[in-house]
Amino acid sequence: MFCDAPHATDLITRQSTTGIIIFLQGTPILWYSKRQNTIETSTFRSEFVAMKIATEMNEGLRYRLRMMGIPVDGAVNTFCDNNSVVKNVTNPASTLSKKHNAIAYHKVRESVAAKTQRIAHEPGKYNCADILTKI
Repeated sequence: MFCDAPHATDLITRQSTTGIIIFLQGTPILWYSKRQNTIETSTFRSEFVAMKIATEMNEGLRYRLRMMGIPVDGAVNTFCDNNSVVKNVTNPASTLSKKHNAIAYHKVRESVAAKTQRIAHEPGKYNCADILTKI
């Protein structure tokens, strides 16, 4: 799974766009591109919102696969191009001040702690979700 969210891409509202693409066995099976509901003041925060949405999509997909009788073992690798987000999510001691960002943080941290998701850094030029943020 790849997720990306460049900061303030909409020139009128200054909202960021979330782009997520999920692969299964090397084939894209689910993609998402939508303007975020909130206006974030930094790239870090907009990437965190995108990571929360990706986590929710991951949980939903795992649930649907289990309901179809397909066993889902192990963690999903989630790639993000923001080092700060990766470090904050993988460090349980870090905290965030804004309420909706803190909720996003805990949602992602809970998934990492449950070992259903692994977060890793992927340089921007290799992030497949980047193209979905240009729409």
